[in-house]
Order: sequence, then C-alpha cells, then structure tokens
Amino acid sequence: MKRLPGSTIRWLCAASILAAAGGAAAQGYPVKPMRMIVPSAPGGSVDTLARIVAQKMTDSLRQQVVVENRSGSGGVVGTALVAKAAPAGYTLLMAYGSHVINPSLYRKLPYETVRDFAPITQVAVQPLMVNIHPSLPARSVKELIALARKRPGELNYGSAGSGSGGHLATEILGMMAQIKMVHVPYKGSAPAMFDVVAGNTQLMIATLITSLPHVRSGRLLGIGVTSARRSPIAPDVPTVAETIPGYEVVVSYFLLAPAGTPQEIISALNGAAVKALKQPDVVERLARDGAAPVANSAAETGRYIADEIVKWGKAVKAAGAQSD
Repeated sequence: MKRLPGSTIRWLCAASILAAAGGAAAQGYPVKPMRMIVPSAPGGSVDTLARIVAQKMTDSLRQQVVVENRSGSGGVVGTALVAKAAPAGYTLLMAYGSHVINPSLYRKLPYETVRDFAPITQVAVQPLMVNIHPSLPARSVKELIALARKRPGELNYGSAGSGSGGHLATEILGMMAQIKMVHVPYKGSAPAMFDVVAGNTQLMIATLITSLPHVRSGRLLGIGVTSARRSPIAPDVPTVAETIPGYEVVVSYFLLAPAGTPQEIISALNGAAVKALKQPDVVERLARDGAAPVANSAAETGRYIADEIVKWGKAVKAAGAQSD
C-alpha cells in the first residue's frame, strides 16, 4: 500500500477538522438571534421585503431575525459589513438590484461580489414599468420606438441616478431597439418621477408600486412592463417583450451569507426562507407591490447572480456610467 506524503495527510486532517467544526456549528443552529442587514434606508421596497421575510424566519427558526439598515454608497456600505462578518449564519444580507450592478459601476469595491458571499435563495423579483408623459405622441412601446427613431437624441428620460436600475433598464431597451435617448439623472426616484409627471422629462422606467398611482390617475401612461409576463396587478399593460422579444429586466432580491458559512447552515436558512416565501399571506403581500417570490436553491441563486452581473455589466458599459 502506497503511503501518502506528510503534507497530504496534514491537509486531509485539517479538512476533516474543518468539516467537523462546520457540522458541530450547524447542530442546534441557531442558538442566538440573527441580524439581517438591509443595505438601504428604512421604508423602501427592500426594507419592506426584508421585514416580511425576517418575521416569518423568526417564527420558523425560533430565534429572532432582526432587520438592521446600513445604507450608503448604493448598497456598498451594508454589503461590505456582511462580507467581513463571521461565517456562522448570524449575519445575513438582503441584497437587491445594486448587488449585481455595482461590480461594473464602481471601479473598486471593498469586497468581491461572488467570492465573498454564499447564496441562500433568490427571494423575489419585481418588474418595472415604462411610463411616458401624455403629451408624448406615442401610446405603446412600438410607437415610442418609432418616435425615437424619427427624432434621434431628442427624447429624454429621467432616472433615480446614473447606474440606477431605471437608468440601465432604459439603456438596455435602447440597445435592443437601436434607439438613442438623452438621460437626465436625479438624486433619487421621487424627484425624477415628479419631473416626468410635470412634463419636464418625457419618460421614466420605475417600479410598479411607484408608477401605478400616477398611471391610474391619468398623469402618466404605462405602456409596458419589463417582466417576461404581464403583471397580475396591471394585466392590461403589455410587456416590453411583446414588442422587443427577449427584453426582460426585473429588480431582484437575494438572501446571502458571508462566504465560508457551513453548508448545513446554508441549507437551514434556505429551508426557512423558502418556507416563508411560500406562505399565502406573503405571496399576497408581495403581489400588492407587483413582486413575485422565487424561493429557489442556493445553487440556482448563485448561477442567477453570475448571469445578472454579466447582463448589467453590458448595460453599464453602454451607458458609460461610473461611480467612484
């Protein structure tokens, strides 16, 4: 029988010890309260979603899951905190769209978006809506594209800022439809929406929950949703994909843990989160905001994040967006 080299034996022993430690850590987990970091201010869609999921996970895991808001730099501050946390399952991240945009938007991040996190599940997706001011001579995505081609570089659109989801969703639309419009960035979605309602800008792509009050009042026209299927809360609004096949842009939410978190703990967290997202009251609550639960596996979430980084990277490059 061939003897193994001493270095190999030492590596195998170390691996066995780490595996045993991971198993021991998972036994009886969780034994203390957890915190779910939301890398944005209180009151927004990601904060609301985090609090819904955290409460249900508290009930399931029998330990409190406390939501903690750590906003700043487009989600970078809170995300960095989780990346540096102990990989023991007691600090989680409720990430959102900026998580897959920031790797292309920022020259340097204090973490590696894929390497430094362990996916738990994709929590939900939320489509956006293409809104135009009624004064614009278009009543559909097809007519908007025709108008933009007839008047290249004359139409303008507002967004919550350079590199925001609405900005990049419009750039992707422009790339796929081969049209060029002028971007007018604002410091937040509220002032951007105010100006398109006032007619100071001509269109804006924003979340359904932000768009629908203005559409239903007649102040704006909702001409397309950005998901692959029509939204249940706006079934009369066509998808953009009905005019531009293959167009799909949604805001995604992910539950992540620090890299190195034992697989047994990831599995326990995935089970609790998926159970929460499948409860009828949660599905109904998300639907009111135009969102839909995903509740997939950790592996599927990891693949989705990698694909989204590539997709949004192309949009950032096309838009010429950059943040320091």
